[in-house]
Amino acid sequence: MFRKIINLILLLSTCSGLAQAQVKQTIKGQLTDQLLQQPIAGATVEIIGQQRSTTTTADGNFKFTQIPIGMHQIRITHTGYKPILLESIILNAGKELVLNLGMELDVQSQQEVVVKARSVRSKPLNELSLVSARAFSVEETQRYAAAVNDPLRMSTSFAGVISPNDGGNHIVVRGNAPNALLWRMEGIEIPNPNHFALQGSSGGGISILSAQVLANSDFVTGAFAAEYGNAVGGVFDLRLRKGNNEKREHTIEAGVLGINLASEGPFSKNYKGSYLVNYRYSTLGLLSKMGLKTVGEGSTNFSDLSYNISLPAGKAGDFTIFGMNGWNDQEFPLEKDPSKWEEEWNRYGGSFKGFTSGNGITHTISLSKKSRLKTVLLNSTQNTTNDQQYIARPDSIVDAFREKFITRKWTLSSTLNTQLNRKQALRTGIIAQQIDFNYLQRSRENNAAPVEERINVNDETQLVQAFAQWQYKPTNQFVLTGGFHFLYLNLNKATAVEPRVALQWNPDNKNSFGFGYGLHSQAQIMGVYFAQSIINDQWVQPNKELGFTKSHHFVGSYNRQLLKGLKLRAEIYYQHLYNLPVSIYDTATVSTVNIAENFVLDPLTNKGKGRNYGLEISLEKQLRNYFYLLFSNSFYQSKYTAADGIERSTRYNGGIASTLTMGKEFVHPGNRRSFAANIKIIYAGGFRDTPLDEEATLELGYAKYREADAFTIQNPSYFRTDLRLSMKWNARKMTSVLSLDFQNLTNRKNVYSKYYDSVKGEITTAYQAGLIPVLAYRIEF
Repeated sequence: MFRKIINLILLLSTCSGLAQAQVKQTIKGQLTDQLLQQPIAGATVEIIGQQRSTTTTADGNFKFTQIPIGMHQIRITHTGYKPILLESIILNAGKELVLNLGMELDVQSQQEVVVKARSVRSKPLNELSLVSARAFSVEETQRYAAAVNDPLRMSTSFAGVISPNDGGNHIVVRGNAPNALLWRMEGIEIPNPNHFALQGSSGGGISILSAQVLANSDFVTGAFAAEYGNAVGGVFDLRLRKGNNEKREHTIEAGVLGINLASEGPFSKNYKGSYLVNYRYSTLGLLSKMGLKTVGEGSTNFSDLSYNISLPAGKAGDFTIFGMNGWNDQEFPLEKDPSKWEEEWNRYGGSFKGFTSGNGITHTISLSKKSRLKTVLLNSTQNTTNDQQYIARPDSIVDAFREKFITRKWTLSSTLNTQLNRKQALRTGIIAQQIDFNYLQRSRENNAAPVEERINVNDETQLVQAFAQWQYKPTNQFVLTGGFHFLYLNLNKATAVEPRVALQWNPDNKNSFGFGYGLHSQAQIMGVYFAQSIINDQWVQPNKELGFTKSHHFVGSYNRQLLKGLKLRAEIYYQHLYNLPVSIYDTATVSTVNIAENFVLDPLTNKGKGRNYGLEISLEKQLRNYFYLLFSNSFYQSKYTAADGIERSTRYNGGIASTLTMGKEFVHPGNRRSFAANIKIIYAGGFRDTPLDEEATLELGYAKYREADAFTIQNPSYFRTDLRLSMKWNARKMTSVLSLDFQNLTNRKNVYSKYYDSVKGEITTAYQAGLIPVLAYRIEF
């Protein structure tokens, strides 16, 4: 089998060498107004260095055929708009390059002002996001070492972002808990788009969304624009790309993570609609179906389906039908032979099943030349079942844990963009959610305690949001935005009105200053409201009246263009969190700010507070001459205060995080073959842990923590090196890529936590993931 793979690679390389000296492909796209998304006709589009130029049609479309593959620069100009410069655009042979671009109004177009074209590679797509925001591309999720097409893993290269656990793709943003993150897709909130995700989490094991369906998107880490609500940590604002509406194209990818099939194309020659569909099935699951034994005693399977269907309807507007659906399961058999119980976890067995979906329809229509309305309706589901058994003796098997969580939502969002005049714009909208949920959990505090029903509810509620944001540009150098966000939870009538303001000043082409402020609120994870606890010898639901977690965000930013393609970014931030849910007992240190996933089932009150503050400095060299570099540094503190009034570090207070991400592609003359090496080096201060009371733990036979000393222990510093090596072949109408990613190349043992192992009868150290190789082969045609 291995020899066949090698022979195939050699054959592809030979075919590439025999291909015509100059392989060519098509570059095309559509140009629209950045705010109103209306087509811009008559713009000049030029491929620099190719002596090729064209103008956009009445529909904003442009097209270049017979363009040599390789790296290109594109410049776009139009009277009344700021020019655009697209640098280092890579054209491959396998697929046409389709660019959908938005142009920003030039507010001084009637004056004698020369506006220099600027690169827009990392500029946020949302023009109302002025600080702590950046765009990221599909290319970055494919190019960065060990990102494996996953936006979350890719984002750990950015300042202020770090992973709390190598075994998953959760992220901590500026010291906030991972579940403080908001996911949006096509302008509407979606459930956590990750496989093996627990309720209440924002990450999981691997992304459900394939890079094949994603377009360039935004990532926001603080002082969000007014349209973003129900989050205090960060925002992933994902956009889906449309399929090619003139030519059918396909992608096949096979690797350690799965078999991936993608197809796109037009419905007919006379209709501008298109489809884009991606399906993936896990490789481990496929081998299991074939009767082949995989590593380990258990089984792991996942599959997903994502799609985006574009249906333009002329004067009736534009419709799209989109969605993501993911299925996953794991099974671990019980080990009944005591001689094989080497560690505590050997006594556990069970199963996990999960299903996540978000399927919706969008309608966009121009109400006038200065206003455009977008409406989105989404139906989503999160369904997880987790069963665990514990074997105390070969003849004694106990049901140790049982949970079944189902959350179903209907979400309706409507957003109106209005260009009041050349200097002023207004965005308003409303979001309404119908939430149905059915939660059951039976668990125990430790191996010696009985299993108790901690939550059992079948109920519904509604969440309503509204927002308005005004933008004012007196000159091209100054932008001011102001607005508010409204949040209401019908379950307990909790309400929040949140002011937002931001400004940006660009005194020249090299320097930029910014400031942002926002009050942000987030509802608790729905299961928290219905947790059952014993108070005064009675089972009650003490959390039904919990209010929103709230956070004031202050951000100051400075950007400096050092050299062509080299930029320095610096941001200083302060976040004041209040209304934090903490334990009602003044001797306990429990707070939701330290939770990565799932529910906190303790009785809680909104009397906690916290603060995150820090300085972020990044040096970024955008892709140029097939080389890029991103050096991100964050110096931060993350603190919280529980009911006892003592300020402590949160679990995520590492103090420092530095990431160096860089890569170089070595291209063969003619651009038919290339080799790329990409590396990511992470150094971070260790996360915090609560010390075990060793004497009490050994006496009781289960973990007993010193709560008064919560998070006083700092784990050793975290260090990890990731490497990605790849080969690319461009033949006529086909591109193939062979890649090998190494996560934790040096196999360093980074400490995760300490726990009590009853089999060993001692306190043991748990480590994060070791060396993980990920091999993949992709063909585009």
